[in-house]
Amino acid sequence: MGITERSKKRVQLWKRAVVHFALCFVMGFFTGFAPTGKASIFARPAMISSNISDHLSPRPVESPQQVAADVNRSLIAETPIVAMAAAPARPKEHTENSRFISQKEEQQEEEKEPKLTPRRFIIIVTPTSTKNKFKSVLLRRLANTIRLVPQPLLWIVVEAKTESNGVSEALRKTGIMYRHLVFKENFTDTEAEMDHQRNIALKHIEQHKLSGIVHFAGLSNVYDLGFFDQLREIEYVNS
Repeated sequence: MGITERSKKRVQLWKRAVVHFALCFVMGFFTGFAPTGKASIFARPAMISSNISDHLSPRPVESPQQVAADVNRSLIAETPIVAMAAAPARPKEHTENSRFISQKEEQQEEEKEPKLTPRRFIIIVTPTSTKNKFKSVLLRRLANTIRLVPQPLLWIVVEAKTESNGVSEALRKTGIMYRHLVFKENFTDTEAEMDHQRNIALKHIEQHKLSGIVHFAGLSNVYDLGFFDQLREIEYVNS
């Protein structure tokens, strides 16, 4: 049994050797008739690999100082050299004209701006009479009118000395800047009494050196507020 198995193995080895030999012979036979240009197919990978290695090869790293120097050189080469010419001196006439124009423009701007003129001081003098039965009512009505007049103003009320304080209490409630003057003299004539009260008010104004436009307003007078605006436009000279 062992001899037959060995003989079979040897036969198989010979068969394999013959098959290999035949295959090699056939391959060699056909390669001999193949054209020589096919050899370039096997050479291409080497060329491609060399090109790839060239592309992938790292470039030399430049230092930042060298890059900055190159940039400065390129900028110097690209920018044209411009000669700075000295500015010509302006003539005196031109400078004077420009100053005159600027001053004129400033004056025009000042004229355009609204000028805020202060209101003039008004002094309203009101004489009263003890014989007038509606004195308190007329006094309140006049106070309501004067309260609507723009400041500054002063209301001087003159009356004869009495035991009642009705006038002084009414003046406190008005909210107007006022002065209450009282006299002791007795008068039978109403006109003489009114003149005396006006003189007392004028002496008070002169004594305290009050400067303003004086207007004598009777208790029975009725006013339009525009009257006081026109009153402030009166020109006067301080004594």
